[in-house]
Amino acid sequence: MSDYKPSILVVDDEEDILEFVSYNLKKEDFQVFTASNGKDALKTANIEKPDLIILDIMMPEMDGVEVCKQIRQDERFNDTIVAFLTARDEDYIHTSSLDIGGDDFINKPIKPSVLISRIHALLRRSNKFKEQSAAPVHIKLGDLELDEETFIVKKLGEELELPRKEFQILALLMSKPGKVFSREVIFRKIWGADVIVGNRTIDVHIRKLREKIGDQYIKTVKGIGYKFDF
Repeated sequence: MSDYKPSILVVDDEEDILEFVSYNLKKEDFQVFTASNGKDALKTANIEKPDLIILDIMMPEMDGVEVCKQIRQDERFNDTIVAFLTARDEDYIHTSSLDIGGDDFINKPIKPSVLISRIHALLRRSNKFKEQSAAPVHIKLGDLELDEETFIVKKLGEELELPRKEFQILALLMSKPGKVFSREVIFRKIWGADVIVGNRTIDVHIRKLREKIGDQYIKTVKGIGYKFDF
């Protein structure tokens, strides 16, 4: 990363949370931008192009889920990380938010040291800040074609719309056709060791992938995980 300071947009309608998170991020020498509602968050994101967005779910005018949806529809933000900040811990909140493109959850309240550790872990997983300089992968297997550089998947030449997590899971499985990836390995490689998600989350992503690419490609290995076959 050399001398580049990663930029972070913090979005929350609670002023004390906004100040707390911003203060601790600035202490770590991050560039920090703030917004107190969803509409202002989108405006700021469009201007500043942050590397990471910390996004409260429950907000006036436009909630965090809708903000994330709009961010994920814009290819300029393909490498932007979205971490939801929330006091809610219901499974359906976590699952639905990850489904629409969220990368992580940061639960309120959170200690400053834990917050900073999570942010650094998220940035390490970002395509923009990965230390390795491996060339982007282009894979063609059967009727499917995947290109990591353009973030595009095609089936029989027709482009498919895949959210970030679905694309990453498919890229992982296609990278070694026939190899069985356990749920634990998929979690670690896609979400990172610092994120805890349930089996239901990955099953939802696999189900949606099958709906888009066809049932024949991703095979379930009972009690273990998944593999790509063609």
